Amino acid sequence: MRLGWLDALRGIAALLVAIHHFGVLKLLPPAGPWIEDHFDLGIYAVMLFFLVSGYIVPASLERRGDVRGFWVGRIFRIYPLLLIVITLSLVILPKDFSAVPGVVTDHPVRSYLANLTLLHEMLNIPSALGAMWTLCYEMVFYFFVSALFVKGWHRQSAGISVFFAGAALLLGAFVTPAMITTNTASTQHLITATIVVMITGLVCVLSGRPELVRTGAMVLGGLGAVLLFFNARSTFFESMMILATMFAGTAIFRAEKKQIDPLLAVITCGFVLTSGFLVGFLYNHGDALNRTWTAGWIAFSASYLGAWLSFGFGMLLRNRRWPRPLTWLGKVSYSVYVVHIPVLWGIYWLEKNVHFAQHGAGKFVPTLIFLAAVMVFSQLTYSLVEMPGQNLGKKVAKMLDRRLPQTAPKHAAAEQAPVSSGVS
Repeated sequence: MRLGWLDALRGIAALLVAIHHFGVLKLLPPAGPWIEDHFDLGIYAVMLFFLVSGYIVPASLERRGDVRGFWVGRIFRIYPLLLIVITLSLVILPKDFSAVPGVVTDHPVRSYLANLTLLHEMLNIPSALGAMWTLCYEMVFYFFVSALFVKGWHRQSAGISVFFAGAALLLGAFVTPAMITTNTASTQHLITATIVVMITGLVCVLSGRPELVRTGAMVLGGLGAVLLFFNARSTFFESMMILATMFAGTAIFRAEKKQIDPLLAVITCGFVLTSGFLVGFLYNHGDALNRTWTAGWIAFSASYLGAWLSFGFGMLLRNRRWPRPLTWLGKVSYSVYVVHIPVLWGIYWLEKNVHFAQHGAGKFVPTLIFLAAVMVFSQLTYSLVEMPGQNLGKKVAKMLDRRLPQTAPKHAAAEQAPVSSGVS
């Protein structure tokens, strides 16, 4: 059973990320530029994404009760589309309009290896596709969720959320980004070490043997903690608030399912929301703006508040039937999120070679072409890449169950939880 409100929120967020990156608001003076200075569509959309992920991802793991199955599903859900889109971007788009930045292609070995881990932003390596930076935080969240699950601490979401928000509030301007990778040598060493540790943890998890699964999940959780606290490229306050937001989403789910006291969830969300607003006011100034990519503290704080208000609005209407176009958009939201970057650069190339009107209604033609292309290609990649990838993942999971049978019942914490088909 699909959850329409989650799909709708995710779809809206993905579309707004695309609109934000294409700079549509710049075409709407004077209101558009003013909005950009006071409300950042990118921060709003990704924080909404993180709330949705926090709500649904731990629920998905606990419904399965199977860490190995969870990771097989994640791998085949995320990687096929990324690998194909990045490859096609390099092959099809002209070099000067490549969706893959030159800073990545100039150092292909370390850049692509780091991007393959989906921890590249924690390794001080730019994304092969600009939007991929959020997947690094998703990956760290998966690490934490897996480790908490095998230790039986997965219902401590509220306290964990408060911890991250408190760290952001107290230490937001005092922890330096990328503390480990201070030069090329240290970056290369950290990439190598991360790959070895990550592969070791995943091999243990995929073995299916209870003790190895527990060990592997804890190894991944430890790796995520080290990279998040000591080497994230973004500001410390933003990194901490992302994890606080995701675990707050989990706390909301637990309160809804009566797994924790609703008052605890209310206090947690109130603290996290207040912290998210305040860290913008306190810390999002000066050099921090070059890492949060926002115009100022108001843009950060207002966008963060807006994401929470939208999520709350969605929850209020969660028992209503949502419009089919929005739920469809949610279904293809991961494709929208990945595909819109190369489409954007393709439109830039088109604008250079085709004369479009600079004034009047004609100036919106590239935007309309962009949005139409994103929708068409997203549906195609969803049908031709995403769904086959997920189906292959299910076959791989069954094959592993046959050839490497788990020697103990699935985790006793398996619980009834909602099912959703988006990237989360």
